[in-house]
Amino acid sequence: MALAGAAIASAHAARIAADPAENAELTAPPPRVTATFNERMQPEFAAMTVVGPDGNLWSDGEPEVTGAAMSVGVRPLGPAGTYTVNYRVTSADGHPVSGSWSFRLTVAATGTPGPSAAKPAEPSDDGGIPVWPFLVAGAVIIGGGILWTARRRT
Repeated sequence: MALAGAAIASAHAARIAADPAENAELTAPPPRVTATFNERMQPEFAAMTVVGPDGNLWSDGEPEVTGAAMSVGVRPLGPAGTYTVNYRVTSADGHPVSGSWSFRLTVAATGTPGPSAAKPAEPSDDGGIPVWPFLVAGAVIIGGGILWTARRRT
């Protein structure tokens, strides 16, 4: 009852700055990319990648979260073109925050890319237990319960 009159918090964490800046045109590759948010972020489950115009990963290492900033190292870049930084991090209140921004390398460099950023086209079979038998068993149990209840009332 005491919380009934409390206002509902609707503000979520948001990216307030990026380095390099969104749509920046660079003649030299940055050693790191950084996103800064309006509140502290949780370091667990953070993800940040840099994908080049060739579709390959150019980020290097695991992302680091320090307070309200998240960053990842960048390999020496390669082809000229647009590089996209993608991120996903959890705010202090537990809400996931994700997004992206781009910058442009105007002078080609000689860096070596990481693996392709494309996801596999076919799903992998991890050898786990299939879910469908549990769904069928649940439907049979629920259906049986409904029938038992209906017959008992008559």
